[in-house]
Amino acid sequence: MPNPQPAESIPLRPETLLLLSQTSTATVATLLFKRGFHNAYVQGVAPLAAGTPTMVGPAYTLRYIPTRPDTDPLDAFREPDHPQRVAIEECPQGAVLVMDCRQDASAASAGSILLTRLQVRGAAGVVTDGGIRDAPGAAALTLPVFAAKASAPTNLTKHHAVDIGLPVACGGVAVYPGDIMLGDGDGVMVIPRHLADDIATESVGMEVFEAFVLEEVRRGIPIRGLYPPTDPDTLVRFDAWRAQNGC
Repeated sequence: MPNPQPAESIPLRPETLLLLSQTSTATVATLLFKRGFHNAYVQGVAPLAAGTPTMVGPAYTLRYIPTRPDTDPLDAFREPDHPQRVAIEECPQGAVLVMDCRQDASAASAGSILLTRLQVRGAAGVVTDGGIRDAPGAAALTLPVFAAKASAPTNLTKHHAVDIGLPVACGGVAVYPGDIMLGDGDGVMVIPRHLADDIATESVGMEVFEAFVLEEVRRGIPIRGLYPPTDPDTLVRFDAWRAQNGC
């Protein structure tokens, strides 16, 4: 089976990222499930700070493998082509840096200085299944950061940066460059790029319907027949609700 088409061959509609920024990972998880994508939630990753804004953007990938003493001395960062440093300086504006640390958070994948640089350069966010050091400083950034946990040891302790811009695994999920990363308080979903336009469009209707359902539940309507709307009267009430609320 071939890899997905390159991101540059799958243009997104201008409104897609905006629509996705207004939806939730829970909604996207359901819409992907309906399409047979059952492993799109990045496991073991959460927002580094409470109240982190919704993150959305195309994936820019960095892969780590385990370190060795001959490849990862402390002066490795002096190398101008060190992949971690290159990734920080070349991550495109509006992209999400996705780091594959093999779900090993016993060492950091980056720290507040590098993440501040990403913020200054206009990145849309960071997702790592490894740790983040200088976590209080990183959490104070406006840049959304999703990580496994705070972790003080430098990445050189466990993680050797090797590849940029190739398919990776993050939190047990395949991430191809250009896939759309969506993060909120529930975690991070990976949206295959070729599905992003359709998911974004469908999410609008689903979010509107769920807002209606929540109001119905609050006024005492039972779930059966309401969610899903198997009772025909549910859709009648929904249409009236939409007209009343201009949805």
